[in-house]
Amino acid sequence: QVQLVETGGGLVQAGGSLRLSCAASGSTISRYAMAWFRQTPGKEREFVAAITWRGGSTNYADSVKDRFTISKDNAKVFLQMNSLKPEDTAVYYCAQHTRLYSNPSSWDPMNFGFWGQGTQVTVSS
Repeated sequence: QVQLVETGGGLVQAGGSLRLSCAASGSTISRYAMAWFRQTPGKEREFVAAITWRGGSTNYADSVKDRFTISKDNAKVFLQMNSLKPEDTAVYYCAQHTRLYSNPSSWDPMNFGFWGQGTQVTVSS
């Protein structure tokens, strides 16, 4: 069974940086498109960043573009977050696309069948 575990969250002051990691067991991340989403209480899950299964292309939400960087290897997917803002505060989840050797038609959460439990990121002003 695929299991994803996020780490690296914490409390940081605005302008600071955090690096999130998502470790996978039961699958090889290099074979899957991966993504990061975030969610705050009472709000729907929001797309943050994604990387294609080959790792040759990335995509970012406009709100994090030029500040966040997604990368991955066989076992982990990372999210480097720089110049953090209070509005980045959320629980961050990594997700794995349902199909291997494939990229989803969109970055909708419905295209990702495996999720971690999330890691809290809090950015103070």
